[in-house]
Amino acid sequence: MNKVISHSFFTEFDIDLFKGGKHFRLYEKLGAHLTEVDGQKGVYFAVWAPSAKAVSVIGDFNYWIEGEHPLNVRWDGSGIWEGFIPGVQKGSKYKYKIHSNHGDIKTEKADPFAARCEHPPNTASIVWDTSYNWKDDKWMKKRKNINRLDKPFSVYEIHLGSWMFNTAENRPLTYLELAKELTAYLKKMNFTHVEFMPVMEYPYDPSWGYQLTGYYAPTSRFGKPEDFMFLVDELHKNDIGVILDWVPSHFPEDAHGLGFFDGTHLYEHPDMRRGYHPDWKSLIFNYGRNEVRAFLISNAIFWLDRYHADGLRVDAVASMLYLDYSREDGEWEPNQFGGRENLEAISFFKELNEEVYGSFEGVQTIAEESTSFPMVSKPTYLGGLGFGMKWMMGWMHDTLEYFKKEPIYRKHHQNDITFSMTYAFTENFMLALSHDEVVYGKQSILGRMPGDEWQRFGNLRLLYSYMFTHPGSKLLFMGGEFGQHEEWDFQQSLDWHLLEHDNHKGIQSLVAALNDLYRKEPALHQKQFTGVGFEWIDYNDAENSVLAYIRKGDKPKDDLIIVANMTPVPRENYRIGLPASGKYRLVFNSDDPEFGGSGYKIAKQYTSEKEEWQHRMQSVVLNLPPLSVIALKRVQSTKKS
Repeated sequence: MNKVISHSFFTEFDIDLFKGGKHFRLYEKLGAHLTEVDGQKGVYFAVWAPSAKAVSVIGDFNYWIEGEHPLNVRWDGSGIWEGFIPGVQKGSKYKYKIHSNHGDIKTEKADPFAARCEHPPNTASIVWDTSYNWKDDKWMKKRKNINRLDKPFSVYEIHLGSWMFNTAENRPLTYLELAKELTAYLKKMNFTHVEFMPVMEYPYDPSWGYQLTGYYAPTSRFGKPEDFMFLVDELHKNDIGVILDWVPSHFPEDAHGLGFFDGTHLYEHPDMRRGYHPDWKSLIFNYGRNEVRAFLISNAIFWLDRYHADGLRVDAVASMLYLDYSREDGEWEPNQFGGRENLEAISFFKELNEEVYGSFEGVQTIAEESTSFPMVSKPTYLGGLGFGMKWMMGWMHDTLEYFKKEPIYRKHHQNDITFSMTYAFTENFMLALSHDEVVYGKQSILGRMPGDEWQRFGNLRLLYSYMFTHPGSKLLFMGGEFGQHEEWDFQQSLDWHLLEHDNHKGIQSLVAALNDLYRKEPALHQKQFTGVGFEWIDYNDAENSVLAYIRKGDKPKDDLIIVANMTPVPRENYRIGLPASGKYRLVFNSDDPEFGGSGYKIAKQYTSEKEEWQHRMQSVVLNLPPLSVIALKRVQSTKKS
């Protein structure tokens, strides 16, 4: 094998940006890159290891022998080691052997910028590239008009390893198989987006992908990088957006990973009060170190750039924002002003979102943030963190608590189900029933519903219908859309056989219909993040456990009247006030037999009456089906022209 040739991809400007934490395309420079130097084909390697006194590339091309291919350290103090090795080919396996300046410490590390990794439990990096002939031009051009905040945003969250199995071989589907099966399913169900739980390489299956070691490589469990690109391409060609779960909050201590990378706390914060996460037994990035910020922001950009992702759902934001997160007194140190906020992480989020939104049209960042930290989804120029949306954790908690109660007791908890509207427009909220709600003994969503068999499914239909008519974008974890009985198990497929039963098939039909309603009715999405898009008709009828409200679009003719009966008792001759006179037609009924409902007969069209009710001059009398949501839309004014 040929010896290392001195070569560099870096300019002085690149180095200045890197040192200043402003180089957000580091994947073009660091890592392993197939190239040609002096007529010889091979690979240029570059790795950041400022506390190393020697770095070698070891791999299957040199029998993993240290010193055969030593890299050269740059003269500029950047801590970057680099060199070109002729003859190394695509598919070659490699690691970096790092001899630290701090004691006689030698480590074998995977490449932090590797484009491909070995299938776990193997841990080597693989020389690869991210070239691909994309065919999603139409999607990319129109994405900015699809991914806007005034458009429907209904997300199907999926764990790649347990969505569906190849039954003949008893294994999860590959990226290529998912491109066919998942795409067809999402179209059938009318979801606008899919969110993948972390696809970046991770060593430990029970982490579900939230303990990453290969930040720049899609996991090899399901195929090659270009196979994952093909999956994204197919989704885009079918007008389905792709959201990737992204984990900048922590990383595992695996020997081949980022921890103690060059014999020092390089990527993690050196103070373990800020550099170690007690809940997840993992390391926390040093958000105040320029090069680490560049690594992370480059990673976010990488998935949007090379893999055409349409957005990033950022995991565990709250754990980054607060220095005392999950820590007792004495286990954390206040910031320079004596507060509990992590000022470096706050600054990082602002810079991240400015770079993402400044670089790509039509993308969204979504924060999983569970506290009352202000202005998470407001622009940075207004003092916000700059995210596009934030998960509405309070709504999720209150709603699930309400729905698990027997309906006879719900009249005592009316405030629990209406409280969300007091803060619904303080952020751009996404209503999420995610994977976290169906694990660790919490039961499935269906499993939380009270009553006999019919009432359990009736309550589930009611919950989803309430969710889709409540302001905000939507997220539903896989299996919830057909009433999965059991808690989610990452080691096995969803229970697709349940769709042989009418109750489960009815739930599936309901979710498809709700997605269709959300897409087609402007009132449900045009003003989903602003208070002018919502108005109560009545939230005080606790005795009957009935809610009535208006969802508003840009045009009054698009407004919807929503009435929810939270009990299994039909409410006959139930009068509600109306915003205007006219004829109204029924556009949705969650109790429809198509969805497994009771088939309780109600009219399809109504004419308002000039009878004052609930402080409105017009009203109408309805029969409300049990455990139901109905939606009415005005189709004709009774005013004379």
